[in-house]
Amino acid sequence: MPLAILALAISAFAVGTTEFVIMGLLSDVAADLSVSVPVAGYLVSGYALGVVAGALPLAALTTRFPRRAVLVLLMAVFVVGNLLAGVAPGYGLLMSARVLVSLAHGAFFGVAAVTAADLVAPARRASAISLIFSGMTVSTILGVPLGTLIGQHFGWRTTFLSVALIGFVGLLSILVLLPAQPRPSGGGLRAELGAFRRKQVWITLAVTMLVSAAIFASFTYIEPMLVQVSGFAPSAVTVILMLYGIGMSVGNLLGGHLAGKFPVATLHGTLIVLAVLLAVFAYSIHFRTPAVITLTLLGLCGTAAIPTLQHRIMQVASEARTLASAANVAALNVGNALAAWLGGAAIGAGFGYASPNLVGAVLALAATLLVVAADLTARGRDRKRTARGADEQVHTPAS
Repeated sequence: MPLAILALAISAFAVGTTEFVIMGLLSDVAADLSVSVPVAGYLVSGYALGVVAGALPLAALTTRFPRRAVLVLLMAVFVVGNLLAGVAPGYGLLMSARVLVSLAHGAFFGVAAVTAADLVAPARRASAISLIFSGMTVSTILGVPLGTLIGQHFGWRTTFLSVALIGFVGLLSILVLLPAQPRPSGGGLRAELGAFRRKQVWITLAVTMLVSAAIFASFTYIEPMLVQVSGFAPSAVTVILMLYGIGMSVGNLLGGHLAGKFPVATLHGTLIVLAVLLAVFAYSIHFRTPAVITLTLLGLCGTAAIPTLQHRIMQVASEARTLASAANVAALNVGNALAAWLGGAAIGAGFGYASPNLVGAVLALAATLLVVAADLTARGRDRKRTARGADEQVHTPAS
């Protein structure tokens, strides 16, 4: 793989860290800024909403500019936003800084995925995309625990300043390692928007949202599940989550490799296994060793679907890859928000802490049925079109 993809992965690592590290710092932020923990929790929701709000508009604005310049600009916004978060004297500025960073998040992954795909041969595009997203998954293993540790010992502001430094390294890496990219060819924004008239684009976005919701319906409430249901000590949760993160990293790379060779079979198989594992997890969570094994497999299987779906959206929206990729990242974050609500509703209804796993299983099953039905319909349409073309050739008189 080209070194330029490493530069993009470093930047993705920084972006992933800043998104999730706040979850380990909520109590410290709340105490320091004199707000309640639930109010501090809005920093998570605000970021997710900012990703959704910024992904499409910013990607649309950048469709006619060289990609390297766009990526450098987005990482510059990222660095400035985290510097502001690191010096924020109050809650309002911290929220504003988080939203500023989040606006660049979706557009960055949309542009980075297309850039990585264009740096390699067509057969290796899914693998290249998975390497970009591996930066995000590695952030859950290293970035978030280290960021939390730094915040606990040196203050939460130091964490954001450290993330800004990593983002600056990513920015410099892009400048040095990524070759100059030509201006995107094609019809510009109008042509990219035209791709959204296709049903397959919207179906893929819907599947992405459902898959993300299925994964995070379980993961959002994993800490109380492991402590209250499995009976683990709170100190053991960090180690278990590292196993989950390792599974995520392996699954991301494996999914990208398989998607390049067997895109349809990989997506269908991954979704079916995900639904089964989530259903099993609702039972295995009651037993320590089976719970850890199932959780690790969930990390592997869940993230295997992400590069597969990113590759798929770039195929079905071939002339709108930047905008569609950014929309796919937005769909992931919509799924995250939906997951927290649905999982919380199941717990609130008295079904217990294990119930979000069943919610996730239903969502994964819905995603499976949707994509299989769409692929069967498309295949049937292609057969009819092929048969019609053959019939026309048979009945065309010789000249």
